[in-house]
Amino acid sequence: MPDKVPAELAITKASTGTVLDLAFTTRLHGPCYRCLDDAVLEVPIAAREYQATNPEGSDDLRTPYLHDDNLDLGAWSRDAVALALPDKILCRLDCAGLCPVCGKNLNTAPHAHEEELTDSRWSALESLREKL
Repeated sequence: MPDKVPAELAITKASTGTVLDLAFTTRLHGPCYRCLDDAVLEVPIAAREYQATNPEGSDDLRTPYLHDDNLDLGAWSRDAVALALPDKILCRLDCAGLCPVCGKNLNTAPHAHEEELTDSRWSALESLREKL
């Protein structure tokens, strides 16, 4: 992981306050949600915050990342990444996942099992179905 990530920070003075824009791209590494292989994901980040000149006690008009004219860029970028993360990180969009029967990776070894295995806990219900 790099120590520094190239980022753009734009500070725009408005008539009622200050608009802060942050943009960068981050790369995430981790296991694929479906097949558990390595997954790498590029996530573009675009975040915007507003700080009113006179917020008068309203939390909606002040950013939590600005304290005494010091911008906490680390906390802001961390929160922006957390909000931009997808629900599931996949190695590729068409990932087939793991076989529910034998656990093999279906991306590298696609296969089918001849007969469906039944759970022994359902055997009592199976016998009832045969009687009906």
